[in-house]
Parts: sequence; C-alpha cells; structure tokens
Amino acid sequence: MDIKRSGSQPSRTGPEEYFTGTVRIDAPFSGSGALSGATVTFEPGARTAWHTHPKGQTLLVLSGIGRAQRQGGAIEIIRPGDIVWFAPGEKHWHGAAPDCAMSHVAIAEMQDGSAVSWMGKVADEDYGGGVT
Repeated sequence: MDIKRSGSQPSRTGPEEYFTGTVRIDAPFSGSGALSGATVTFEPGARTAWHTHPKGQTLLVLSGIGRAQRQGGAIEIIRPGDIVWFAPGEKHWHGAAPDCAMSHVAIAEMQDGSAVSWMGKVADEDYGGGVT
C-alpha cells in the first residue's frame, strides 16, 4: 500500500500549450507505470485543447458545471457525479462552463509511455457553440 497524503504534492498550473484559461492540476498519480491520472480544476471558461488518448479516458466529475465534446458531436453539459468515457483515439476536449468552475478526476491508461496526444486549441467561437 502506498498513501500519498493530501497536500504532499504541490499543485501545478496546466501548461498554456494544452489549456485555455486557468487550470490547476492536483494529486497526479500513476499505477504500475500503466495508469495516469490527476484531479483537474478548470476556472470558468477554461478548457483543454483537442486531444486523444491511445487507450481512452474516464472523467469523474467532482464539482461545478462543465462541458465536453467529441469531434463531430454536440457540446454536452457535465455535472457532479457524471462519469464520462472517451473511446481510444476519440478526438475531444473538456473543461468548465463559461460562468462556473469544474473539477474532475481524469484517468487514462498509457501506451508506449504516453497517455495523451495533444492537438490544437478549441476556438472561443466553438467553445460557445451549441450545447445540449
């Protein structure tokens, strides 16, 4: 058993090349070198860039109101208690609503040492687009 105590790992800022707005990453973890995850908090309007995961990704929404979209699909509202699954290779983004922060736990399996492939940023006009 390995317990990483709350507050034992410093928070870090989401890198500007992969995120729009203010994003905080806490409690990053890995399991046996094959699993990657963290708690991620998005301030209102903040979001990821478009990206994929070689083995898919699971989001567990903890608080706030968020948005998620897969390429070619509508923007979906996500709320606390929601579990979001993105299939392997599915191009997508996720983040906070325009007027409300959102936190989630993000979990992805690694393949060949990588859990994510980053792409271009989500344009403001696309982020504000059709919501379901």
